[in-house]
Amino acid sequence: MSDAITTQVLVVGGGPGGYVAAIRAGQLGLKTVLVEADQLGGTCLIRGCIPSKALIHSASKFADLAQHVGDGALGIRLAAPPTFELGGAVHWKNGIVTRLSGGVAALLKKARVQVIGGWARFEDGKSCIVEGDGTTTHITAEHVIIATGSVPVELRGLPFGGDVLSSSTALSLPELPKHLAVIGAGYIGMELGIAFRKMGARVTVIEATDRMLPSYDSDLVKPVSKWCRQHDIDIRFDTRAVGYSAGQLELESADGTSTLDCDKVLVTVGRKPNTQGWGLDRLVIDMDGAFIRVNDSCQTSMRKVWAIGDVVGEPMLAHKASAQGEMVAEIIAGERRKFAPAAIPAVCFTEPEIAGAGLSPDEAAAAGFEVKVGSFPLAANGRSLTMEGGTDGGFVRVTARADNHLILGVHAVGAHVSELTGAFVQAIEMGAVLEDLAGIIQVHPTVSEAFHEAALATLGHAIHA
Repeated sequence: MSDAITTQVLVVGGGPGGYVAAIRAGQLGLKTVLVEADQLGGTCLIRGCIPSKALIHSASKFADLAQHVGDGALGIRLAAPPTFELGGAVHWKNGIVTRLSGGVAALLKKARVQVIGGWARFEDGKSCIVEGDGTTTHITAEHVIIATGSVPVELRGLPFGGDVLSSSTALSLPELPKHLAVIGAGYIGMELGIAFRKMGARVTVIEATDRMLPSYDSDLVKPVSKWCRQHDIDIRFDTRAVGYSAGQLELESADGTSTLDCDKVLVTVGRKPNTQGWGLDRLVIDMDGAFIRVNDSCQTSMRKVWAIGDVVGEPMLAHKASAQGEMVAEIIAGERRKFAPAAIPAVCFTEPEIAGAGLSPDEAAAAGFEVKVGSFPLAANGRSLTMEGGTDGGFVRVTARADNHLILGVHAVGAHVSELTGAFVQAIEMGAVLEDLAGIIQVHPTVSEAFHEAALATLGHAIHA
């Protein structure tokens, strides 16, 4: 069966960039078609951000329960240790994913977006063929938005399959590994490694460089490193994994070769743009290394062909893709927009969490700014202590220009700090100065008080530290 469709906007990819672009285009009255080969929601919703955070929550809840066994804690005592069933946690996680994916479908329908299931292959910059479920659909569009996302990077000696897992397959394991080897100490590896340790698995992290979480400065990483030591996560730096066979991971380091017995290997060495299999060569668009080159409006070198999200470069974050998708839809509808955020916030859901927006002190200095830096310990924050979060070494830190006190960056590490990122990035986007933050009255008792105190500390007069 064959069909032909002509539309104003064709969106290829139903992830957080693509479906947001399609919804906004539909809201603006543009005839829009979205093509997705998998469930709506993309990597973030189906096999990334949402499912990983669900399992991290489940693992943390189990670990919290375990501390109440025996003598107990907080006045709560359990007579017997709790048990963890990964299959049950995965089932619960899948329910959340299904519900949210269905919600995306409903929103697209509400915006009058036509969704076509199947794999899109471009014939040129204005048309593609979609094959799926025994049907072939020919689509011709005035505007094309490429939102194909990214895929996990494989290691040459550790191809995905069997006991060698990508981050996606690790989130759907039916049973808990006895010993999980995690290759790569970036944010995905550390998030999942810590979660599996909380579930009860033995965890060893293999990292080719000399540090974990390279996107964050050492002060922010210290509490995470401390937690890993306290909970017996073995992290081997300056070590490479080169192969896996019969339950043994082959390692290379300056000390020579060795093996590690483990029943599962999770490879988290990064992601790469998904540019294969959908006819990129027929579009003849300029590339920036492995990424599609775009300008500050996300327009490619081909007229009326746009690209957004992971496929256009770092940071590979769902919320960046969504912001770009919304912007491109509005540009197509005739609005004047460009993608120039003052900061893109990011969170690492480790134990404890790391969150931030803008420049770190080192990054600000490298950019030529003379800075003032102040921090406030969460150990002095009442709300953190009442939630058992004030003893992990956490803090909130503010970086500002020394001359005019403009906020350049805000970062934090500690329990629950991910929920502060909205305030962090809002301060930067609104052009706040230290005196603005110092003059805001925060609710007591809340963790947000630490943001206020960090601003006061930067000015030299924190009240509670």
